[in-house]
Amino acid sequence: MQPVRVRFAPSPTGRVHLGSGRTALYDYLIAKQTGGQFILRIEDTDQKRYVPGAEEELINGLRWLGIDWDEGPDVGGPYGPYRQSERKEIYQRYARELIDKGFAYPCFCTAERLQAVREQQLHNKEMPHYDGTCRNLRPEEASARIAAGEPYVVRFKTPKEGTTTVKDLLRGEINIENRQLDDYIIVKSDGLALYHLAAMVDDHLMKITHVIRGSEWLPTFPLHHLIYQAFGWDMPTFIHLSVFLKPSGKGKMSKRDAVDLDKEGYSIFLNDFKDLGYLPEGVVNWIALMGWSYDDHTEFFTMDDLIEKFSFEKLNPSPAAINFEKLDHFNGLHIRSLPVPVLAEQVKPFFEKGGYALTDDQLLQVAPIIQERLVTLDDAVEVAGFLFDEDIELVLEDLIPKKTTLEETLAIAKNCYEVLSGLPSLAPAVAEPPMRELVEKMGLKAGQVFGFLRQAATGRKVTPPLFESLEIIGKEKVLSRLKLAITLLESQQ
Repeated sequence: MQPVRVRFAPSPTGRVHLGSGRTALYDYLIAKQTGGQFILRIEDTDQKRYVPGAEEELINGLRWLGIDWDEGPDVGGPYGPYRQSERKEIYQRYARELIDKGFAYPCFCTAERLQAVREQQLHNKEMPHYDGTCRNLRPEEASARIAAGEPYVVRFKTPKEGTTTVKDLLRGEINIENRQLDDYIIVKSDGLALYHLAAMVDDHLMKITHVIRGSEWLPTFPLHHLIYQAFGWDMPTFIHLSVFLKPSGKGKMSKRDAVDLDKEGYSIFLNDFKDLGYLPEGVVNWIALMGWSYDDHTEFFTMDDLIEKFSFEKLNPSPAAINFEKLDHFNGLHIRSLPVPVLAEQVKPFFEKGGYALTDDQLLQVAPIIQERLVTLDDAVEVAGFLFDEDIELVLEDLIPKKTTLEETLAIAKNCYEVLSGLPSLAPAVAEPPMRELVEKMGLKAGQVFGFLRQAATGRKVTPPLFESLEIIGKEKVLSRLKLAITLLESQQ
């Protein structure tokens, strides 16, 4: 495949949705694979919906995923500026060209008139559309009204006869009767171009070869084709990605569903996943497979794997249900693939959030024993935070193992104390052999002795590997807790 030029062109009108992250990822993968360029363009012409800070969140989220760009508002490039709000004069020039060629026209209809027309059309059970009042104004009249300062928008003059045929790489040819097309507004009354004009002009001027975008743009795809045709430009290849469905598979996932997902500990906003403890590698793996597959069995992909294996041919146009269990699965796999020093560094802020300011040595100790148990980095505190607690609460009933009497448990406690107190350290290689000898000597099952020791040392029935946990807790604390357990057991005799 020849080197491509692709662009990711979000609007800074709110938080970054997962679907945007997937689009950017696919852009990045195909650009890297072909030795092409990936362009970030900010489509901020809708100033009413502009959200301060949204662009920064977008950039931070993409870079967290490991996605970077060759050209963009922050890095520059030969086809800038890369914010549409800074390209107003460019769009006005091309809008004027369309008007001069007869492919667009000024429309002076007021909002009140358009609303009245819409209401009448709905009353008549018609699909709302512009009624063409200004479509055939004489150029002299239009120019005079503009010169007089009358507000106007620019509409594209869509043909009303025949058929427009467009081609999507995933869906093939799409035919639409031109009478179904509206005369869409392409420049607002404030002079700012709308997406329909601005994106087409920018894609042409920036030499974009492939446009990857959501399927919500399919209804206006014929309009975009007609705009290219009006200018006499060659169209890029268009790929319209499938929508995301709710986890139930019923209905399109939208930002309105975020509240319900938040209650379940999930999100649809890209930047939340870092705070929830997901690795960028896990999220990348997950969203890559929502609409694309390499084969019917390979699921684990690094970014390098995806750059090598991604292809448009394997994209699926069918909607993809968001599956958070898959995300957890992939994230766990990627956590287990991390080198221990990297995992130690990754879990540090989550321990700190939980109130545990661990040293680097403590982090390196705990990381390997929790690695197999983590689904997210945020699980670290639940899985192992208690190993660093100064005090724990011992409950008598929990100290006594199943099928073990009070007297047997007390004997276990005293023997454990005697063995462990005589050791130079509680490193697994030092502590485990004599403790297994104790099990044999007492004629008990390992579960009885080790179950008691686990409960007495940690206050929990389930922990990371026992002897590694004991080493982290430290000999002094373990012996102190064993003394406390012995006292508690003796009080019941």
